[in-house]
Parts: sequence; C-alpha cells; structure tokens
Amino acid sequence: MNKNLKQYFVKSFIILAIVHLAYFLYGYFTFEGIKNIDIYSEFYRFKFYDDVSISHFFVSGLFLLFFLIFLVKNHTRQQYSFGKLSLIGFFLLLISFFTFTFFISFSFGQNAKLRSELSQKSYNEDKTLLNTLNPFLYSSNSYHSEKLFNYENILYPKPYPVIKEEKQVLLYHDQFNTETTYYSIDTLKVLTETFNKVSGKTDSILDFVGLDKNIIKDRIIKKTIIGDSTQVIFKGQEVSPEYDDDICIFLQNKSLYKSVHNDSVNKQQYNAAVKRYKLLYKYKQDSLEYQFAKLDTLFKKYNIESHVKPKILVPEIFYYVENPDRLFGGLDNNFDHKALNEKFQTLDRYFYEPNYLHPSIMPIFFAVVFSVWIILFLFYFLFNSKKKAKI
Repeated sequence: MNKNLKQYFVKSFIILAIVHLAYFLYGYFTFEGIKNIDIYSEFYRFKFYDDVSISHFFVSGLFLLFFLIFLVKNHTRQQYSFGKLSLIGFFLLLISFFTFTFFISFSFGQNAKLRSELSQKSYNEDKTLLNTLNPFLYSSNSYHSEKLFNYENILYPKPYPVIKEEKQVLLYHDQFNTETTYYSIDTLKVLTETFNKVSGKTDSILDFVGLDKNIIKDRIIKKTIIGDSTQVIFKGQEVSPEYDDDICIFLQNKSLYKSVHNDSVNKQQYNAAVKRYKLLYKYKQDSLEYQFAKLDTLFKKYNIESHVKPKILVPEIFYYVENPDRLFGGLDNNFDHKALNEKFQTLDRYFYEPNYLHPSIMPIFFAVVFSVWIILFLFYFLFNSKKKAKI
C-alpha cells in the first residue's frame, strides 16, 4: 500500500470523525432531559423516517459515492500482494462500519448529556435517599401486610435481626395453641478442628449429666465450612420485639426502593436500617424533615407529581413512633409511584444497559455493512486489475 493510498484513507477517516462529532453534538443538544424520559425512552434506534435516519442515509450514501469515485480514479494503478490486498480490505471494512454508525454517535451524545445532568454518583445518592425513606412511602393498605412489615425484617438495633419460631402447645386434650418465640441470630466462626473437638466434648458432657444434646443442635440455624474454618449461625437470646419500646412499624420493613448497582444488597439494607433508626430514635424531628425536603427536591428533579409535605408528614410519622400499639391509619405520603418507578427503570437501562445498537436492527446493520464492504472491495479489485492490464 503506497503513501498516497495511506494518506487517502487517513483523510477519509478524518472526514468520518468530523461527521461522527457532528452527530454526537446533535444528540447532546437534542436530548430530552431526565424530566421528560419515561418507560418507553431509549437511546436512538435507526427508524428510517426521522431527521437522524434520513440525514444518515444521505450523508452515508454521498460519502461512499465520492469515496469510491476518488478511490477508483486515483488509487487503482498499483500491484499488491495478497497480504497488502487483505490490509486494504480491512481498511475498507472499517470505512464501511464507521460510515453506518453515525446514529451510534448520536446516542453517545445523548448519553453524555444525560450524565452531565445526572452523574452516576448523584443517581446513587438519590437511590440511597429513597432506600432510607422507603418504609414511609407505602400506601396505607401496605402497612397491614405481614409480608412487608414484620419483626423478622428488623435489622437494627441489637439484638436484631431475629428469627421467628412457632410451636404447637397442648392446652387440654386435643386443643392446641400456637406459641411464637423470637430469637436473635448470632454467628460463631472457629477453626473446623477446634469446632469438632468442642462438639465431641459437649455431647459427652450432656450425655453424662442426662441432658438431651439435641437441645443445642436445634439452636443451630446453619453450619457452613469455609476453608479450614466452620461458621455456625445459631439462635441466640430470646427477644420480645412486641414489647420493645424502640421498635415501631417503620423499622419492620427492610425493602430497598432501588438497589445501588454493583453494591451488596444486604449491606445497603443494613445501612438504610441504621440511618432510619437514628432518624426516628436518636435525632430530632428536624433531621427527618430535612430528609423529606431532599425527597421533595428529588421529585422535582425527576418531574414526579407529589403531595408530600414534610411539615405535615413528619409529625404523623412520629405519632406512630411514640404510639407503636396504635392501629395504623395511614400517612399523607401521596406521590406518583408509577411514574417514579418507571423513571428509575429507564435510568437503570440508560446507565447499565444502554443498547447503542439495538438488538432488533443488528442483523440488518451488519448485513448492510458487510454488503457495502464487499461492493467496495470488488470495485477496487476489478478496477485495479483492469488498469494494470491496460498498462
């Protein structure tokens, strides 16, 4: 491949880079913004009928036409080996690919504008805020759900979390009553060799004094061997959360509104539970009001209709904190749950599953790229052979 052909390819790639930059800027300045995206929003998909697709068609066609004309006219008088022809074919493949990917640069521009409006750090902070306040944001009926709100969901303070155990207790003849007991969950990790020795001695002592060794074994919830160690999770002390003054309904839910990407869900649940406990039992009401003020700002940022008023909602929350036995009636926490959920689903797609080249058009896209590449290479090869024959 001679110097002139190399320079021609370089100039061609520079022109393509300028066009890609133009489409990038077009995508950047026309992105609709996080306030307007919804569940149907996505990065650009080639659709054949809008301004991006139509301009893409004409720009790509004109570029390829002039590229081929000047290639055949000025660079087809050289005799190349099979290796050099293969290299030329590779550059023609790159030309074909970059000529049909302007719409992808348009999507990159949209993504850049999205991240200038909402950084990943800010997005994660918004998720963290929602995860902390999530138990205060349910509809009234949800607070009566035993699945969503129960003592086993309490993660903090110590000795929580707990495990529930139900036993049938004989009252009289064939009459039974269900007795519910809660135990704290404790963890012990020791060397496996030490654990086996202690277990054997414990069994011998219990047998000697006439006690049932299954009493201790029944308290083991899970036993796991990790390397040369054994981790035992077992039922610890008996706990009575129904009589605990520091336990209210809002601590009985550990659900995350939206988990932070690539972070431990269990860790996020625990951190949210600790912060929630402190807001309810350690800090003044102003702290919780401040968090709801941040939530109000979040709703405005994402264009979510909301009727949450911190100065009204927070006193209602603390009423149920201070009166945990009071029948739960509901909170003034109305906002558009569906719109917020769809907004975060879409943003998760934008951040973590962008699909710049949508699966529905991938077969057509690669078919076009390879077809054009074959046409370019055949034209170059045939005209080059023809001119060499004349010489």
